[in-house]
Amino acid sequence: MRIAYLSTFYPFRGGIAQFNASLYSALAVNHTVHPFTFTTQYPSFLFPGTTQMVEKDDPVTTIKSVPILSTINPFSYYKTARVINQFNPDMLLMKYWMSFFGPSLGTVAKNMLPNTKIIAILDNLIPHEKRIVDQFFNTFFLNQLDGAIVMSAQVYNDAKKKIPDNKICLLQHPLYNHFGEKIDKQIARHKLKIFADKKTILFFGFIRDYKGLDLLIDAFRNLGDDYQLLIAGEVYGSFDTYQHQINQLPNKDQVFVWNQYISDSMVPLLFSASDVCILPYRSATQSGISAIAEFYELPQIVTRVGGLHETIVPNKTGVVVEEANSHLIGQAISNFFSSNYNDIFLPYIKENKAKKSWTQLATDIEVFYNKLGHSRSI
Repeated sequence: MRIAYLSTFYPFRGGIAQFNASLYSALAVNHTVHPFTFTTQYPSFLFPGTTQMVEKDDPVTTIKSVPILSTINPFSYYKTARVINQFNPDMLLMKYWMSFFGPSLGTVAKNMLPNTKIIAILDNLIPHEKRIVDQFFNTFFLNQLDGAIVMSAQVYNDAKKKIPDNKICLLQHPLYNHFGEKIDKQIARHKLKIFADKKTILFFGFIRDYKGLDLLIDAFRNLGDDYQLLIAGEVYGSFDTYQHQINQLPNKDQVFVWNQYISDSMVPLLFSASDVCILPYRSATQSGISAIAEFYELPQIVTRVGGLHETIVPNKTGVVVEEANSHLIGQAISNFFSSNYNDIFLPYIKENKAKKSWTQLATDIEVFYNKLGHSRSI
């Protein structure tokens, strides 16, 4: 096939760019894939982090893409469609995670040649932080598709309210394997300059209100001196409230914070040093953090919100907390460490790990493409 892949690619950074780079590489084994990316992805008011771009010390997968689409310049929408049409693709593949992208990606899709099937990977349709335009932008975008790929039952249920079932394909999220292999736990802890002998909990990823870090900090208050908490990720907004919470803890010296964008080279250290990864989210559809934790064979403690718990086999690959509640989160942490978790969880995690490859995702997308009819406005 000839595939045009329009989404976030290098020099943009972050989990979505990493996902696209991995899937691009898998698709390119058997197909001709042309990647296209943004000139402007977010205006600054929608991106409160420090930078959207790869910095010189970030060891990332470099995908040579065509920067062409500005989400804030409607003229670029039509230019992007013209340039992609010159490639005459069999498929236009896009990733969609925020209604803000509805007008730009939707307009490009609407202006594709009739022989091009439009497929989008939907990360999220119901936003964590809602805006009045969400439904309108989502509907416009979805109406341009021939098919949609989702990676959680939660997003599937959201999508089927607007898309016929036969136009939706539910697939497994592959594991992120590009950060490097797992390393010895004690070596990782030594390099991070944390305690060598404490029960180690990891909170990883961009810090936003809905991710429940405040609940985890509150839960940590009641854990013993034999625990330590690693908080690694760049905050969206201010970290002051979280820092104030930490300062009030009796065990504050057992909390280690990296309030920054976490480079790829640091990821193996954090996950290898930890005993469990915790996602105490108040809301979620799915999380790429789970795909990293699984690769590093790290059990997870997650709240039962959205599709977050779908990747967990309870008491085999992780623990599901029934509510986003600090008391229940603390209880789940204590129960996890009171179990013989290495013997209980590790065999199942290794078994599941083998099933989630980027090659399999690329194959499944090709199968889905071949099954699709060709009628726009679904």
